[in-house]
Amino acid sequence: MAKIHPTAVVEDGAQIAQSAEIGPFCWISSKAKIGENVRLLGRVSVMGDTTIGEGTVVFPGACLGGGPQDHGNEFQENAKLIIGKRNVIRENVTMHCGTPKEHMTTVVGDDGMFMVNSHVAHDCVVGNNVIMTNNAVIAGHVRLGDGVILGGNSAVHQFCRIGRKAMVGGMSGVDRDVIPFGMVTGDRGKLRGLNVIGLKRSGVEETAVKAVTRAFMFIFKGKEGTFEERLAQAHEKYKDNAMIMEQIAFIDEALKGRRNIMTAD
Repeated sequence: MAKIHPTAVVEDGAQIAQSAEIGPFCWISSKAKIGENVRLLGRVSVMGDTTIGEGTVVFPGACLGGGPQDHGNEFQENAKLIIGKRNVIRENVTMHCGTPKEHMTTVVGDDGMFMVNSHVAHDCVVGNNVIMTNNAVIAGHVRLGDGVILGGNSAVHQFCRIGRKAMVGGMSGVDRDVIPFGMVTGDRGKLRGLNVIGLKRSGVEETAVKAVTRAFMFIFKGKEGTFEERLAQAHEKYKDNAMIMEQIAFIDEALKGRRNIMTAD
C-alpha cells in the first residue's frame, strides 16, 4: 500500500501505485495517476488529469497539471499533463496541462532535471534528459529535443523548437528555432556556435564533433553563395553523416513551415 502522510489530501479516484510515497500537505486530484516509486516530498499539488511516471521525485511547492495560462482555456475538462519516468522536479516548479490547440496535452519525457522555479507551459513537448536550470521558462507550444540544457533565467518564446543537445546560456531569450547541438547566448539569444563540450561529455567522438563543426561553418558562415544555396549544397555534401543531416532536416522543416530559425552572427 502507498505510503501517504495523514495530512495529505487524496481525492477519491486518484490512482496511486503501491510503492509511491505522498508526503505531508500534498494534494492529489481525483484524476491523477502516480506511478511506482514516485516520491512527493511535501506540499506538492497534482491537479487535473496528471500522470507522473515511475521513479520521479517532486520537491515541496511544485504545482503540476494546473490550468494553462492561455486566456479562455484555463479550465478545460479533458486537459492533460503527462510526465515521464525518473525525473527530478525541484521546489516551486510549475508544469501546466494542454489546450484544445494541441490535443489537450503537455508531455514531459524521462530522466529530466527541472530546477527551482522552472516552468513548462501548456502544450509543450519536452524530450528526455532535459535540464532546465533555476528560473528557466518555456512558453506554450515549445518543443525541447532530447538532452537540451536551458541556463538559469533563460526564456523560450512560444512555438519555438530547440533541437537535440542544444544549450541555451543563462539569462538568454530565445525567439527563434535553435538547431540541434547549437549554443545560444545573449540577452536576445544568438547562435554562437555548437555545444562542443556537451557533445564530448555525452560520448560523441572527436572526429564526429569536428565534422559537425566544419559543416556548421560551411552552412552558417560560408562566404560563397546565400545561406539557402549553401544549405542546398549541404544535402549532397553531408548526406552520409547522420548528425549533420539531423541539423539539415531541422532547418528544412523550419524553412518549409516558414518558421524563423536562429542563424550565426
